[in-house]
Amino acid sequence: MAETKKLAATVRSGTGKGAARSVRREGRIPGVIYGGGEAPVPIALDWREINKLIYAGHFLTTQFEIDVEGKVTRAIPRDYQLDVVKDTPLHIDFLRLTAGSRLKINVPVHFTNQDISPGLKRGGSLNIVRHSIEMYVPADNIPEALMVDVGKLDFNESVHVSLIELPAGCKATINRDFTIVSVAPPTAKAEEAPVAAAAAAPAAAAAPAAAKAAPAKK
Repeated sequence: MAETKKLAATVRSGTGKGAARSVRREGRIPGVIYGGGEAPVPIALDWREINKLIYAGHFLTTQFEIDVEGKVTRAIPRDYQLDVVKDTPLHIDFLRLTAGSRLKINVPVHFTNQDISPGLKRGGSLNIVRHSIEMYVPADNIPEALMVDVGKLDFNESVHVSLIELPAGCKATINRDFTIVSVAPPTAKAEEAPVAAAAAAPAAAAAPAAAKAAPAKK
């Protein structure tokens, strides 16, 4: 289950681009909390803290308890906007989480035991088909990541979604047994290169000797 973190926010007055720019000039990030059968609440958050959270990873699967001037709301980020030049946060949308509700999110996939995979140990490469999986998940049991063991994979073997144990109450949005990862064998060129180099070495070494042995032309 994803970790729940705490955030402090204030209610911001005004909406629109002008009000948002004013919030940013104060070193804060404009945002909104919506959903859950309640009216949207425009908020302002600390820029430095939000920037750190986004680039720490797993931001969109992290639950937050947002303290808005004494009222705590459980929510999850649904989207955020970055500056196209500076890659710094400009706006955050949060979705309220209510008991018994479900939501659709992309859960990242992590791979384990790559060091003992027979195929990878023999020079194969890990072909990651899906870095994340879109899933329906319960609001009170949001997984931080899905762990996929590749320790037994040899050449041309793969892991499908049916082979991993999904967290309780979670279901992939795609209704088929899709591939998550596979191990590809080395390419023919990669295998032939060392052989060609080894064959060329004696010829290269013999060339100078042959040049010395040849009689000089008069």
